[in-house]
Amino acid sequence: MTDNNQKIFFELQKVTKRLAGQRVIDRMDLQIFAGCNTVIIGPSGCGKSVLLKHLIGLMKPDRGCVLFDGQRTDNLNEVKLLPMRKRCGFLFQGGALFDSETVAGNVSFPLLQHTDYSSQKIREIVAEKLEMVGMAGSENRMPAELSGGQQKRIALARAIALSPEIVFYDEPTTGLDPIRAESINDLILKLQHELKISSIIVTHDMNSAYRIADRIIMLGKGRIIADGTPNEIRSSKDEQVLRFIQGRAEKK
Repeated sequence: MTDNNQKIFFELQKVTKRLAGQRVIDRMDLQIFAGCNTVIIGPSGCGKSVLLKHLIGLMKPDRGCVLFDGQRTDNLNEVKLLPMRKRCGFLFQGGALFDSETVAGNVSFPLLQHTDYSSQKIREIVAEKLEMVGMAGSENRMPAELSGGQQKRIALARAIALSPEIVFYDEPTTGLDPIRAESINDLILKLQHELKISSIIVTHDMNSAYRIADRIIMLGKGRIIADGTPNEIRSSKDEQVLRFIQGRAEKK
C-alpha cells in the first residue's frame, strides 16, 4: 500500500535483523505515512515488536537502514535520537505507570525531563491532557486506585504530554473488557481527528484493528505478507491471512 501524496514518517529499506540465529526481520521494505493509523498484526514471534524497536531506535538492523522524516536514524547514538523520540509518544502494553507517583506525577514526567516549562505551565498541560482522555480532575489519585482502563487512559495522557506527531501503541486493548477496549479505540481516533496524531498500533485484537486502522500490515516470519485497508484485509483470499484474522488453527 503506497500513497505518493502523503508525507513519509518512517521508512525501512531492506532491513534484516537476526536474533538467536533466527532471521526475525527479513529484508523488509516499509513506509509509514503521516496522518494514518497503521495497525500491525501477525502471530506471536513474527517480528512485530522487533519492528517497533527498529522504528524508535531501540534496535539497530544487521543490514539495511531506517529513516525518520527523511533522515537516517539507525546510525545515530542515543543523544542524536532524542529529537526524533521527542516527536513520538509511546503507550506500553501494561501502561508502565510509576506506582509511587500520582497521576499528575506520571503525566508530567516527560515534561519535566524534556522541557524547561514553569510549574504552572506543566500543571496546565497535565490538566489539558487528562481532560482530553476523559480523566479530568484525577491529578492526585494513585495508579493503584485506578481501573485497568483508567490506567491506560493515564498512560495515554503521558504519551501525548509533549504533543507528539506520532504515537506508538503496544497492544493497547489487552486485558480490557469490550466496553473499555472500545473507549481506548475511540481515544485513538479522537487523537487522529482532533490533534492530527498518527499512530502505529501493534495488536492481536481484530475488532480493534478494523475499528481504528486506515491501513493494516500483517507480518509473517519477518516479512510483510499483507498490506491494505481493513476491507482489503478482511476480504483477503490468502489462507495464511484468513486463518489469522478468523482465529482458525492451522490444519495438521
